[in-house]
Amino acid sequence: MGILNVTPDSFSDGGLFLGEAAARAQAETLVADGAALVDIGGESTRPGHSPVPAEEEQGRVLPVIRALAARLPVPISIDTYKASTAEVALRAGARIVNDVWGLQREPDIARVAATHGAPVIAMHNRETIDPGLDIVDDMRRFFERSLDIARRAGIPDADIVLDPGIGFGKSWEQHLEALRRLPEIRALGFPLLVGVSRKSLLGRLHDRETRPVDRLHGSIAAHVLAGTLGADIVRVHDVAAHIDAMRVVDAVMRPDRT
Repeated sequence: MGILNVTPDSFSDGGLFLGEAAARAQAETLVADGAALVDIGGESTRPGHSPVPAEEEQGRVLPVIRALAARLPVPISIDTYKASTAEVALRAGARIVNDVWGLQREPDIARVAATHGAPVIAMHNRETIDPGLDIVDDMRRFFERSLDIARRAGIPDADIVLDPGIGFGKSWEQHLEALRRLPEIRALGFPLLVGVSRKSLLGRLHDRETRPVDRLHGSIAAHVLAGTLGADIVRVHDVAAHIDAMRVVDAVMRPDRT
């Protein structure tokens, strides 16, 4: 999954792809590099971000989705937790809903997805960090609620992907624990998406100060690890490098996909 942020304040690429022409060019680059999905977001979810009204979020993403839906040979996902944004994005040509609040911030988003026949990605998240939690147990309880919302809305299990939410609502140790214990989340029986690309938790493992764009090697290492532990999709900024790395993972771990 290639990341396309049409925001002024995303932690890594804020402001780079705000204009329709720049966004279109980046999306086409992501696909040319091998992305199987393009995830478009109009509100930064970095730590300390300022919430964006739905109208502003939609003003950022809709022109881009309309411009790309007929041009790209791969599905577009809309990265939003707002039901109204998901509705207009799906009408504009998006085909998947990627919700960083696991369908729980605005549960009507599940009805919207079901009405359009759109698969959903439900990410684990927390309002506050509690280092004392067993984070995987917390994920299980969280995903039980997400799955209940999805099923009541009429979304079939085959259209649900779970995301452990690395980088969201967890201590540094809990991020690593979540990655280490991916097989326990995979055992719930749903495909997994993992996104660690360029995140600050990787920077803590360096012996020097790093900008997000300097964290490619750590991103690849984290996603290769995730792939060996059961992740089906990795959400990344640097598609070409990850394609090379994940082909090795598939050749060893999933030879039927190679």
